[in-house]
Amino acid sequence: MNTTDKLATALGQAPAPVKAPANVASKNPIINMLVSDRFKKQMALALPKSLTADRLTRIVLTEFRKTPALLRCDRESLFGAVLQCAALGLEPGSALGHCYLLPYGKTCQLIIGYRGMIDLARRSGQIVSLYAYVVHEKDEFNYKLGLYPDVEHVPSSEAAPGPVTHVYAVAKLKDGGVQFEVMSRAEIEAVRARSKAGRSGPWVTDWDAMAKKTVIRRLFKYLPVSIEAVRATEIDEKADRGEAVTEQDWIDSNFVETGEEAAPVIEQAPVEAPAPEAAAEAPAPAAGN
Repeated sequence: MNTTDKLATALGQAPAPVKAPANVASKNPIINMLVSDRFKKQMALALPKSLTADRLTRIVLTEFRKTPALLRCDRESLFGAVLQCAALGLEPGSALGHCYLLPYGKTCQLIIGYRGMIDLARRSGQIVSLYAYVVHEKDEFNYKLGLYPDVEHVPSSEAAPGPVTHVYAVAKLKDGGVQFEVMSRAEIEAVRARSKAGRSGPWVTDWDAMAKKTVIRRLFKYLPVSIEAVRATEIDEKADRGEAVTEQDWIDSNFVETGEEAAPVIEQAPVEAPAPEAAAEAPAPAAGN
C-alpha cells in the first residue's frame, strides 16, 4: 500500500482502485505483427530454452523506441533479423552487446557483437575462457607460430599509446589446450572494406569491438564451438559480404497459420489375431465285438 492509500485508509476512505492498462493496438502494422501470437509461435520454433518469445519481443520493442528508423525497414528483413536473434539465442541492443539491429535504408541487418560471439563459443562447454585485445603501437607485443606457438602482450601505460597495429584472440580449452589468432590492422581493414556496413554503424562508432569480433570469428574455425556459434559465423560472414540471408540460415522449420484446428488423432486398438481353433476331438474307440 502506497502513502496515498494509507492516508485514505486513516481517513476512513477506500483506496482508489488501480486501473489495468488498456490493451490498445498500435497504429504501426510492424509492431502489431511483432506482438502477435502468430509471430511469437514462429520465434518459439527457433528460441533456445534460455530466452522466451515474450522477453525477446519486449527487447525488440525497446530497440524500436531507441531507433525509430527500424520501423521504416521492410518487414521481410526486419522480421528475418529478429528470427536470427531467436535462433542464436542472442538479445539485441547495447545492454549486453550481444548483437544489434541496424537499419540500412529499407533493410534491417543483424550485426553480431564480439560479446555475442564469446557467449556462443562458451555454450559448447569445451571452452574455459575466450578473450580478445587490441594492440597499440607503443605496446610490447610479440607472437610466434610453429612447434611452440606463443603470444606476449604488455600494454603501454601511456595515455596515448598510439594507433592500433594488431588484434588478437586467445581461447583456453577444457582439456588444457590454448588456441590464439592474430590479425594485423591491414587484415582487419580488408575485412571492413568487404563489409556492407563498413562505412557506418559499429565499424564507425565501435571499431575496437568490431575488430575483436572479426578475430574471434576467425578463431572459431579452430575451436570446438556449438552449432549456434557455427551458424552465427556463417550468417555474419554472409552479411559482411552483402549476400542475402535466407530463412533457412536461421530456422530449420516454418510455422504456417492456417486458421483451422487439426483433427484429433484417434488411435486404433491393435487387432488381435484370432485364437487358433481347438483341435477336433479324436473319435471314441469302437466297442469291442
